[in-house]
Amino acid sequence: MASMTHTTSGPAGTPGTVRRREIWAWASWDWGSAAFNAVMTTFVFTVYLTSAPFGGEARASAVLGTALAIAGVLVFLLAPVTGQRSDAGGRRKLWLGINTVAVCAATGLCFFVYPSPDFLLLGVALIALANVFFEFANVNYYAMLKQVSTPGSVGKVSGFGWAMGYVGGIAALALVLVGFINPDVGWFGVTSENGQNIRAVAVFSALWFLVFSLPIFFTVPEVPRTKAAQLGFFASYGLLFRRIKAIYRTSPHTLWFLLASAVFRDGLAAVFTFGGVIAAGTFGWDLPQVIMFAIFGNIVAAAGAFAGGFLDDRIGPKPVIVGSLTGLLVAGSAIAALGPDEAHLFGLTWTGDTTFWIFGLALCLFVGPAQSASRAFLARLAPEGEEGELFGLYATTGRAVSFLAPSLFAIFITIFGAQRYGIIGILLVLLLGLLALLPVRAPDRTPQAVVPEV
Repeated sequence: MASMTHTTSGPAGTPGTVRRREIWAWASWDWGSAAFNAVMTTFVFTVYLTSAPFGGEARASAVLGTALAIAGVLVFLLAPVTGQRSDAGGRRKLWLGINTVAVCAATGLCFFVYPSPDFLLLGVALIALANVFFEFANVNYYAMLKQVSTPGSVGKVSGFGWAMGYVGGIAALALVLVGFINPDVGWFGVTSENGQNIRAVAVFSALWFLVFSLPIFFTVPEVPRTKAAQLGFFASYGLLFRRIKAIYRTSPHTLWFLLASAVFRDGLAAVFTFGGVIAAGTFGWDLPQVIMFAIFGNIVAAAGAFAGGFLDDRIGPKPVIVGSLTGLLVAGSAIAALGPDEAHLFGLTWTGDTTFWIFGLALCLFVGPAQSASRAFLARLAPEGEEGELFGLYATTGRAVSFLAPSLFAIFITIFGAQRYGIIGILLVLLLGLLALLPVRAPDRTPQAVVPEV
């Protein structure tokens, strides 16, 4: 970052000083979480789960999509209240820790998912459960963004966090490739027999996430306890609904943004969740090829997120999101249209590998800025001390429609009988999200919500 310290508002609105080490500690969690995002849900373990030993990519992909949709329902029901209660109870950091450990536990248990159709349900259940806890952790983590940034640097800090996540993904994927995937006998004597190397990757990912999540717990301060901490769990829903009504009255475009972002974020999540699956099942890449692409893809994504963060602070988050979604639609449409076979476009002959390398990297370039700017957009709108609750709504609205991309991905595969056509379902979700975002006012034209006290 540009300087060692900068002034911001503390959790209760009092002046405070955020040090560079707090930004790095906060971003370290993003670095660690890359082992779950990049290794487990995108490029390695979900590719393993949707391979032939589990019943074939079409059936296994549909089962995976269904499990993730069910996980979304749990997040939808619980995320805003858990965020509200962690804010009010002065336990934002505590619950971040609990949920992080739960993700690591579910990830580590994937070691017991053997390559057989009998273990498909166990595998998708563990991935789905880890996703639930990961979303709960994200609520607390995102809420800390305002604790480590200023109004003038929130975009840059958010983009830095995303970029750290992508670079962490590069490091984790490179170690996985060198230590477990490529060698006939990998680290600790691991071989590919019975999927042992992939199952060992699950343990590696759990440890990676756990270790790199630690700095945030020793560096970023906890938020103070408020009166809302005295409410019972179900009474918290009553307060939540009163606050949603207040947000609608005082800052309706905050709700419109929550709804619009819910749709396009589901499409963004699907790009990551099913990207490696499509590379393997549709384009016929083996796992080392998928991981090599993932490494280059994360380099491009990190550059995109970092650049997007600077643009965010200069031109605002909405233009960054609109431009990124447009780029995603163009790149995704090219992949769907050209496909894995030889094709002709702009007077050039495109092989399947060329298509996926060029337009797949373009997807990576635009995903990061869209995600980072969306997080920064809401942080600018969050009332002081209510960040967890608002980011809980962010998670809930996202999960309210989280069935869209996985379901359309599965439906298009089922209708047309090939995994390739699942791409169309993801593109439809991204397009709907873009159209829903266009009427939403930018943060500098949207008043901050006024929420009632307990």
